[in-house]
Amino acid sequence: MIVLLVEDDAETAAYIKRSLKEHGHVVNHAATGREGLLLATQSQHDVLIVDRMLPGMDGLALVKTLRGAGQATPTLMLTTLSGIDDRVEGLNAGADDYLVKPFAFSELLARLNALARRPPPAQVQTTLQVGDLKIDLLKRRVTRGSELIELQPREFQLLEFLMRHADQIVTRTMLLEGVWEFHFDPKTNVVETHISRLRSKVDRGRQPELIQTIRGAGYCLRAPA
Repeated sequence: MIVLLVEDDAETAAYIKRSLKEHGHVVNHAATGREGLLLATQSQHDVLIVDRMLPGMDGLALVKTLRGAGQATPTLMLTTLSGIDDRVEGLNAGADDYLVKPFAFSELLARLNALARRPPPAQVQTTLQVGDLKIDLLKRRVTRGSELIELQPREFQLLEFLMRHADQIVTRTMLLEGVWEFHFDPKTNVVETHISRLRSKVDRGRQPELIQTIRGAGYCLRAPA
């Protein structure tokens, strides 16, 4: 089993690493949330052990970021917080199991083995690409060719939705529901305004133009064959 341990307490980390290695497992270690995020996205692991209280990016933010990007590796969260609300918050963030410190190593190992026995997560996309336009969902980074495109959060959501439906006609109603979570027509030009802003950043001055208006139907993002 290949384990990623994200734990900032040196003594706890050394104890877990030593004990897991004695049982024949491979352990990669990160001492901060951001370092853990980098290792989790760059290398394949069978299971993650994530401490909740980490410097910089805490464990909840780390797991939420991974889950938001489609990273489904089974995750055990460690914490000194034993309240029910704290455990619920960790599980809702995307953790698969929760273990309160201090703990017996035998329980930690049993929980890891149970997580590792689950069916492997399906391969998920962390990037989307249409023509020379590319989105990195983990880094929240958009490029066209070699040029970086700066987008506001809502513009990023809109582009991601269009790219996930590339070569399909996307209606105004679909965008209102999928990007703004409106299940009614707000009677504003919010969609048209954001499409115009997005088009100015993605297409203006570049060829070919990728975001197309389909008169009477909606919009389509496609690259010429």
